[in-house]
Amino acid sequence: MAAFPIPRTALAAGPRTPLLRSRSLCPTLPALPRALPRARAFHQTTPHRHNHTDRRPVLAEFSLKDRVIVVSGGARGVGLAQAEALLEAGATVHALDRLPTPDSGFSRAAAAAAAASANTGPGRRPRLSYHRVDVRDQAALGRIVGGIAADEGRIDGLIAAAGINQETPALEYTAEDADKMLGINVTGVLMTAQAVAREMIARRQKGSLVLIGSMSATVANRGLICPAYNASKAAVVQLARSLAAEWGVHGIRVNTISPGYIVTAMTESLFEAVPERRTAWPDANMLGRLSYPEEYRGAAVFLLSDASSFMTGADLRIDGGHCAW
Repeated sequence: MAAFPIPRTALAAGPRTPLLRSRSLCPTLPALPRALPRARAFHQTTPHRHNHTDRRPVLAEFSLKDRVIVVSGGARGVGLAQAEALLEAGATVHALDRLPTPDSGFSRAAAAAAAASANTGPGRRPRLSYHRVDVRDQAALGRIVGGIAADEGRIDGLIAAAGINQETPALEYTAEDADKMLGINVTGVLMTAQAVAREMIARRQKGSLVLIGSMSATVANRGLICPAYNASKAAVVQLARSLAAEWGVHGIRVNTISPGYIVTAMTESLFEAVPERRTAWPDANMLGRLSYPEEYRGAAVFLLSDASSFMTGADLRIDGGHCAW
């Protein structure tokens, strides 16, 4: 992944009431300094930085070996982080995005997958390919996804991560802006899922679709005025339930991942507009920090693999406890 522009130290929780721990209650633990803030008193929650060359054995149910998976919005950010995870789990990944060329991290991920695949043994070798398409273009999506299925001989899964955001008060929203937001975030997700499901059903093949929602599908974000975005993500969560009900008879599972605040180029622009968010947003969840794209890797592999074989129509909310207060 490309380096993020926001230092992790800038994303720690703001000042809090000191937490004291009594020796009489915990005689085996040393007393904590009086000035120690709550976030440090319990633990540091900074995510482990993965060594992507360390391929430790995992449960067989989590393997994606020989599977072909499409990732929309896969040129950068969360989509690219998910694509990297799928590659490491053994999948062949086809990334879709409307950018002319993907982020610089994309070529590094593709090269790493090619180098690692030399030691994977027999069968399909993990690789990463890029296809430029606008997810609102139903015909183009059908051609590209159909071509992927024909070339690979199968298609096993989807991560629909393409999406946009816009911070605009409801009284100032134009119809054009609302149509664009809903067109990409809702219609685009439906068209992508439709294209993949059609290929699965035509081949009588089971599969798993993962749609990227948001905690904003559950709550209205305090201090962040994004009415159309919030509505679009609520629609994605409900869309997944509806598709799960319709396509379950074909053995196609459909679930959502609803992330909390993630450090991306998009959030950096929001911090520049309102600097107070650097501390207000971490303060709003139970872990006292923001998340990073790579922290959703495991969830994607879980939902696309046999490890979640009896899970469909569900929303996996990963928000640091933001919605659980």
